[in-house]
Amino acid sequence: MSKLSISNVFIVDDHELVRQGLRQLIDGEFDLKLCGEASNVYEALKMRASLTPDVAIVDISLPDGNGLDLIKQLHNWQPKMKILALSMHDDELYAERAIKSGASGYINKQDSAQKLLMGIREVINNKIFVTPEIAKRFQNGLSPHQKHTRNNDILKLTDRELQVFDFIANGMKTTEIANKLKLSSKTIETHRRHIKDKMSLNSGTDLVRAALMWKLENNK
Repeated sequence: MSKLSISNVFIVDDHELVRQGLRQLIDGEFDLKLCGEASNVYEALKMRASLTPDVAIVDISLPDGNGLDLIKQLHNWQPKMKILALSMHDDELYAERAIKSGASGYINKQDSAQKLLMGIREVINNKIFVTPEIAKRFQNGLSPHQKHTRNNDILKLTDRELQVFDFIANGMKTTEIANKLKLSSKTIETHRRHIKDKMSLNSGTDLVRAALMWKLENNK
Protein backbone atom coordinates (compact mmCIF):
# COMPACT_ATOMS: atom_id res chain seq x y z
CA MET A 1 0.00 0.00 0.00
CA SER A 2 1.42 3.40 -0.99
CA LYS A 3 2.11 5.95 1.73
CA LEU A 4 -0.45 8.74 2.05
CA SER A 5 0.92 12.07 0.80
CA ILE A 6 0.20 14.92 3.20
CA SER A 7 0.69 18.54 2.10
CA ASN A 8 1.80 21.20 4.58
CA VAL A 9 -0.23 24.41 4.53
CA PHE A 10 0.91 27.86 5.70
CA ILE A 11 -1.73 30.54 6.40
CA VAL A 12 -1.13 34.30 6.25
CA ASP A 13 -4.17 36.38 7.23
CA ASP A 14 -4.59 39.22 9.71
CA HIS A 15 -8.04 38.17 10.95
CA GLU A 16 -8.06 35.63 13.77
CA LEU A 17 -11.55 34.40 12.85
CA VAL A 18 -10.44 33.73 9.26
CA ARG A 19 -7.32 31.88 10.44
CA GLN A 20 -9.41 29.88 12.89
CA GLY A 21 -11.86 28.90 10.15
CA LEU A 22 -9.02 27.90 7.81
CA ARG A 23 -7.33 26.00 10.62
CA GLN A 24 -10.46 23.98 11.35
CA LEU A 25 -11.05 23.35 7.66
CA ILE A 26 -7.51 22.06 7.07
CA ASP A 27 -7.49 19.97 10.26
CA GLY A 28 -10.56 18.15 8.98
CA GLU A 29 -8.81 16.97 5.80
CA PHE A 30 -6.80 13.73 5.72
CA ASP A 31 -4.32 14.97 3.12
CA LEU A 32 -3.64 18.47 4.51
CA LYS A 33 -1.73 19.60 7.59
CA LEU A 34 -1.29 23.10 9.00
CA CYS A 35 2.42 23.81 9.42
CA GLY A 36 2.21 27.45 10.49
CA GLU A 37 0.26 30.68 10.45
CA ALA A 38 1.07 34.38 10.45
CA SER A 39 -1.01 37.52 10.86
CA ASN A 40 1.14 39.91 8.84
CA VAL A 41 4.03 40.25 6.41
CA TYR A 42 6.65 40.57 9.15
CA GLU A 43 5.59 37.36 10.85
CA ALA A 44 5.35 35.49 7.56
CA LEU A 45 8.87 36.45 6.50
CA LYS A 46 10.26 35.77 9.99
CA MET A 47 8.82 32.24 9.96
CA ARG A 48 10.23 31.25 6.56
CA ALA A 49 13.40 29.60 7.86
CA SER A 50 11.48 27.24 10.16
CA LEU A 51 8.79 26.14 7.68
CA THR A 52 8.59 23.69 4.80
CA PRO A 53 5.14 24.43 3.34
CA ASP A 54 3.83 22.86 0.16
CA VAL A 55 1.21 25.57 -0.23
CA ALA A 56 0.63 29.00 1.32
CA ILE A 57 -2.75 30.71 1.58
CA VAL A 58 -2.03 34.45 1.53
CA ASP A 59 -4.48 37.28 2.13
CA ILE A 60 -3.87 40.12 -0.31
CA SER A 61 -4.72 42.78 2.32
CA LEU A 62 -2.34 42.77 5.27
CA PRO A 63 -1.85 45.48 7.91
CA ASP A 64 1.89 45.98 7.51
CA GLY A 65 2.37 45.53 3.78
CA ASN A 66 1.08 44.50 0.39
CA GLY A 67 0.01 40.88 0.09
CA LEU A 68 1.03 40.90 -3.56
CA ASP A 69 4.58 41.88 -2.57
CA LEU A 70 4.58 39.10 0.02
CA ILE A 71 3.49 36.62 -2.65
CA LYS A 72 6.47 37.71 -4.77
CA GLN A 73 8.85 37.30 -1.83
CA LEU A 74 7.49 33.90 -0.87
CA HIS A 75 7.65 32.75 -4.48
CA ASN A 76 11.27 33.90 -4.79
CA TRP A 77 12.12 32.21 -1.49
CA GLN A 78 10.51 28.88 -2.34
CA PRO A 79 9.62 28.68 -6.05
CA LYS A 80 8.28 25.12 -5.73
CA MET A 81 5.82 26.15 -3.03
CA LYS A 82 2.35 26.84 -4.39
CA ILE A 83 0.54 30.00 -3.35
CA LEU A 84 -3.21 30.51 -3.23
CA ALA A 85 -4.17 34.20 -2.99
CA LEU A 86 -7.16 34.94 -0.79
CA SER A 87 -9.07 38.20 -1.10
CA MET A 88 -12.31 40.02 -0.40
CA HIS A 89 -11.61 42.54 -3.15
CA ASP A 90 -12.71 42.86 -6.77
CA ASP A 91 -11.65 39.61 -8.46
CA GLU A 92 -11.14 41.24 -11.84
CA LEU A 93 -8.75 43.81 -10.38
CA TYR A 94 -6.66 41.53 -8.17
CA ALA A 95 -6.76 38.01 -9.62
CA GLU A 96 -4.46 38.66 -12.55
CA ARG A 97 -2.06 40.66 -10.39
CA ALA A 98 -1.89 37.82 -7.88
CA ILE A 99 -1.11 35.28 -10.60
CA LYS A 100 1.56 37.56 -12.08
CA SER A 101 3.11 37.99 -8.63
CA GLY A 102 3.68 34.25 -8.34
CA ALA A 103 0.42 32.83 -7.03
CA SER A 104 -0.87 29.63 -8.60
CA GLY A 105 -4.47 30.39 -7.73
CA TYR A 106 -6.91 33.02 -6.53
CA ILE A 107 -10.07 32.67 -4.50
CA ASN A 108 -12.51 35.15 -2.99
CA LYS A 109 -13.32 35.01 0.73
CA GLN A 110 -16.99 34.82 -0.17
CA ASP A 111 -16.48 31.50 -1.95
CA SER A 112 -17.39 28.23 -0.27
CA ALA A 113 -15.09 26.13 1.92
CA GLN A 114 -15.31 23.33 -0.63
CA LYS A 115 -14.11 25.65 -3.38
CA LEU A 116 -11.17 26.69 -1.21
CA LEU A 117 -10.23 23.04 -0.63
CA MET A 118 -10.52 22.44 -4.36
CA GLY A 119 -8.21 25.39 -4.97
CA ILE A 120 -5.62 24.11 -2.51
CA ARG A 121 -5.54 20.68 -4.13
CA GLU A 122 -5.50 22.08 -7.67
CA VAL A 123 -2.44 24.26 -7.06
CA ILE A 124 -0.69 21.42 -5.22
CA ASN A 125 -1.18 19.39 -8.40
CA ASN A 126 0.58 22.08 -10.46
CA LYS A 127 -2.57 23.62 -11.90
CA ILE A 128 -3.66 27.22 -12.11
CA PHE A 129 -6.82 27.72 -10.06
CA VAL A 130 -9.20 30.58 -10.66
CA THR A 131 -12.96 30.57 -10.88
CA PRO A 132 -14.48 29.93 -14.33
CA GLU A 133 -15.65 33.55 -14.32
CA ILE A 134 -12.13 34.90 -13.83
CA ALA A 135 -10.66 32.47 -16.37
CA LYS A 136 -13.27 33.65 -18.86
CA ARG A 137 -12.35 37.28 -18.19
CA PHE A 138 -8.68 36.48 -18.76
CA GLN A 139 -9.49 34.76 -22.04
CA ASN A 140 -11.88 37.49 -23.11
CA GLY A 141 -9.07 39.99 -22.67
CA LEU A 142 -7.92 38.89 -26.11
CA SER A 143 -9.99 39.55 -29.18
CA PRO A 144 -10.83 36.55 -31.43
CA HIS A 145 -8.17 37.78 -33.83
CA GLN A 146 -5.58 37.97 -31.04
CA LYS A 147 -6.50 34.48 -29.80
CA HIS A 148 -6.14 33.06 -33.30
CA THR A 149 -2.84 34.89 -33.76
CA ARG A 150 -1.55 33.70 -30.37
CA ASN A 151 -2.40 30.06 -31.16
CA ASN A 152 -0.62 30.33 -34.49
CA ASP A 153 2.39 31.92 -32.76
CA ILE A 154 2.65 29.00 -30.33
CA LEU A 155 2.77 26.60 -33.28
CA LYS A 156 5.94 28.40 -34.41
CA LEU A 157 7.78 27.40 -31.25
CA THR A 158 10.29 24.56 -31.35
CA ASP A 159 9.83 21.65 -28.95
CA ARG A 160 12.44 23.11 -26.60
CA GLU A 161 10.89 26.59 -26.77
CA LEU A 162 7.48 25.14 -25.99
CA GLN A 163 8.99 23.31 -23.02
CA VAL A 164 10.51 26.56 -21.73
CA PHE A 165 7.20 28.34 -22.36
CA ASP A 166 5.42 25.71 -20.25
CA PHE A 167 7.93 26.14 -17.42
CA ILE A 168 7.37 29.92 -17.54
CA ALA A 169 3.61 29.28 -17.25
CA ASN A 170 4.37 27.30 -14.06
CA GLY A 171 6.10 30.34 -12.56
CA MET A 172 9.68 29.12 -13.00
CA LYS A 173 12.49 31.63 -13.41
CA THR A 174 15.40 31.43 -15.85
CA THR A 175 17.84 29.83 -13.38
CA GLU A 176 15.26 27.25 -12.31
CA ILE A 177 14.52 26.30 -15.91
CA ALA A 178 18.23 26.09 -16.63
CA ASN A 179 18.79 23.74 -13.69
CA LYS A 180 15.78 21.65 -14.67
CA LEU A 181 16.95 21.23 -18.27
CA LYS A 182 20.66 21.11 -17.37
CA LEU A 183 21.34 24.07 -19.65
CA SER A 184 23.01 27.41 -19.04
CA SER A 185 20.98 30.44 -18.01
CA LYS A 186 22.29 32.16 -21.13
CA THR A 187 20.73 29.42 -23.29
CA ILE A 188 17.39 29.79 -21.54
CA GLU A 189 17.52 33.56 -22.00
CA THR A 190 18.08 32.93 -25.72
CA HIS A 191 15.02 30.66 -25.82
CA ARG A 192 12.98 33.32 -24.00
CA ARG A 193 14.08 35.93 -26.54
CA HIS A 194 13.15 33.68 -29.46
CA ILE A 195 9.74 32.98 -27.91
CA LYS A 196 9.10 36.71 -27.49
CA ASP A 197 10.12 37.35 -31.08
CA LYS A 198 7.94 34.57 -32.50
CA MET A 199 4.95 35.64 -30.40
CA SER A 200 5.48 39.39 -30.95
CA LEU A 201 5.83 40.07 -27.22
CA ASN A 202 7.53 43.23 -26.06
CA SER A 203 8.71 42.35 -22.56
CA GLY A 204 9.28 39.64 -20.01
CA THR A 205 6.01 40.62 -18.33
CA ASP A 206 4.17 40.13 -21.62
CA LEU A 207 5.81 36.71 -21.95
CA VAL A 208 4.68 35.63 -18.46
CA ARG A 209 1.15 36.89 -19.14
CA ALA A 210 0.96 35.02 -22.45
CA ALA A 211 2.24 31.81 -20.81
CA LEU A 212 -0.32 32.07 -18.01
CA MET A 213 -3.16 32.74 -20.46
CA TRP A 214 -2.10 29.67 -22.46
CA LYS A 215 -1.99 27.54 -19.30
CA LEU A 216 -5.43 28.72 -18.22
CA GLU A 217 -6.89 27.82 -21.59
CA ASN A 218 -5.26 24.38 -21.52
CA ASN A 219 -6.46 23.64 -17.98
CA LYS A 220 -10.13 23.84 -19.03
